[in-house]
Amino acid sequence: MEIGERIKHARKNKNLTQKQLAQKIHVSSQVMSNFERGYTEISAEQIKNIAEVLDVTADYLLGKTNIPDKNPNYWELNNKDEKFIEARLEELINDLGSNEAIAFSKDDEIDEETKQLLVQSLENSLRLGKMMAKKKYTPKKYRNED
Repeated sequence: MEIGERIKHARKNKNLTQKQLAQKIHVSSQVMSNFERGYTEISAEQIKNIAEVLDVTADYLLGKTNIPDKNPNYWELNNKDEKFIEARLEELINDLGSNEAIAFSKDDEIDEETKQLLVQSLENSLRLGKMMAKKKYTPKKYRNED
C-alpha cells in the first residue's frame, strides 16, 4: 500500500472527510486529494501532522509497518469494531422486548433495572468476544508482540 492509500485508509477509520483532514493540517482539500492519489509529494512535517491527526504512526504512513495504531495492543477495538458492537447490541436490545427473548423470566416484562443490567452485560460480552477473536485470529505478521 502506498502512502496515499494509507492516509485514505486511516482517514476513513477516523471518519474524516478529505476536507476535514485538510483543514486540520492546514492545506487545501485539493492538496489533500493529491496526497491521497499520489500526485503531490508530502513533506516530513506534513506526514508528522497527518499521523498526529489520524492517530497513527508516521512509520505506518511510510509503509515501514502494517500496524497503524500508536496503540501497541493489536487486539484493542477500533472504530469498525465499535460500530459492529453497537449494531449487534441494538439488535439484541430490540430482541429483549419480545416475550420469547428471555426464557428465565416468569413475568410478562422485565423491569428497567434488570434490562439495563442485561444490556451492560451483553455489551461487555460483545467487547470481550471481539477482543478474544482478534487475539486468536490476527495473523502473526500483524501482531506487534516482542
